[in-house]
Amino acid sequence: MTRTSLVIRLVFAICLLAASVNHIVAVVQHGPLWDYGFGSRAPFASRIYWSALTLFDPLAIVLLFLRPRAGIVLTVLIIVSDVIHNTYYVAMADLWTAPFYLSQVVFLVFVLAVAPLAWRKHAAARQ
Repeated sequence: MTRTSLVIRLVFAICLLAASVNHIVAVVQHGPLWDYGFGSRAPFASRIYWSALTLFDPLAIVLLFLRPRAGIVLTVLIIVSDVIHNTYYVAMADLWTAPFYLSQVVFLVFVLAVAPLAWRKHAAARQ
């Protein structure tokens, strides 16, 4: 494992930890399957998705260090699906400049930019 890969995965993990705390707090305060304030406009599938992140975010953190390639893949899948999913609600409520959304988009761009580097550097270190 190279230092570059480790640092990238550490940054991913810190960001996912913040997201995990956010989802856990939401579940504790509002219960599972919370609608994030969208009420009936949030279908059951969206509520399941948001609740599932309570499990998938911490899982990605663990995998980033125990099974780095699986962790990188899961991190990419989480942030891509999260931004696509949340963009629907951002558009619905005209929340384009909301800090939560902008931070997700920044994390998405960062992940897509450096995940291939973390992948390659981890692979190179294994040879």
